[in-house]
Amino acid sequence: MIEGGFDPASLVQSWPKPSTPRPIVTFGAGSIVGDAHFPAYRKAGFPIAGLYDPDHAKAEKLASQWGVTVFRTPEEAATVEGAIFDLATPPTHHADVLDALPDGAVALIQKPMGSNLTEATAILDICRSKKLQAAVNFQARFAPMVLALKDAIAKGWLGEIVDFDAWLALATPWQLWEFLLKAPRVEIAMHSIHYLDLIRQLLGDPHGVHAKTLGHPNHAVAQTRTSAILDYGDTVRCALSINHDHKFGRRHQASEFRICGTEGAAYLKLGLNLDYPRGEPEVLEIYPKGGTDWIAVPLAGAWFPDAFVGRMANVQRFAAGEDAKLISPVEDAWYTMALVEAAYQSSAAPATPIAERP
Repeated sequence: MIEGGFDPASLVQSWPKPSTPRPIVTFGAGSIVGDAHFPAYRKAGFPIAGLYDPDHAKAEKLASQWGVTVFRTPEEAATVEGAIFDLATPPTHHADVLDALPDGAVALIQKPMGSNLTEATAILDICRSKKLQAAVNFQARFAPMVLALKDAIAKGWLGEIVDFDAWLALATPWQLWEFLLKAPRVEIAMHSIHYLDLIRQLLGDPHGVHAKTLGHPNHAVAQTRTSAILDYGDTVRCALSINHDHKFGRRHQASEFRICGTEGAAYLKLGLNLDYPRGEPEVLEIYPKGGTDWIAVPLAGAWFPDAFVGRMANVQRFAAGEDAKLISPVEDAWYTMALVEAAYQSSAAPATPIAERP
């Protein structure tokens, strides 16, 4: 449907592919590799040189499913000539893998960039000292619905963005990631970090953050619920309400963004989060400048695996000189980590007390 000149089919939803893809060496054999990394690379035609995981049996099982090589040591994996090194490792292991890579190597680091800001700074120092061309895998920026949203904003269909709402009420299967079950930081560091990073890309860096993140009495995962307000001054309101413990059936669950501008608005349903990792169809609707109703944007792909295609495509193209800019380089990703750190600090600080009754 075209209304007032707005053609939803014209919105950009994918990243250009590299002309000559480099081989990819993956570190880690966790569920994210089988659910997203390898499906994306196969779909895009990116060559997978092999994978390494210290759990050799786990690596062999995944490798047999995809018909790829298993490296015996990280040093052997790091010797693949001209490779893109794809770190799908827990955050505490990123630095060790980066240390093992040759100077000047190209790397894509799974988010978060370390477990905390101290580790993120150490990773940044390693990348600088070894002259690594490294980006962090904030792949939500490359989801088809997000690329289309950003294109609509860039073309002026929403006007100036003044409101961003993230509302999630769902049941997340944390047991899929064993290393998270005893981690001290979970919800913001491993999940909402995607939203904080995307908000930074859309709105810039906030002045500060008010946040509260907490667990739930029915399980031992450190944090699974978060409320946060990002301070963008007196014009922009930005709020996140996240509840991963809404385990009362699908009917009233939600996973959505509402983004309002001065002249238009957008609604996104993040279907992947609902019944993860199978997910539900994603939705992008836009009420464009000058329009009279919401218009559905036909989506050409989904967050999984297509965002991982775009994420890797940018890294590949940057390494080949086909993209002038590396999206989410470690220098920029450090600021997302700083925002995460500020949110945890805010959560640990006491709230403003209410005056006592006179």
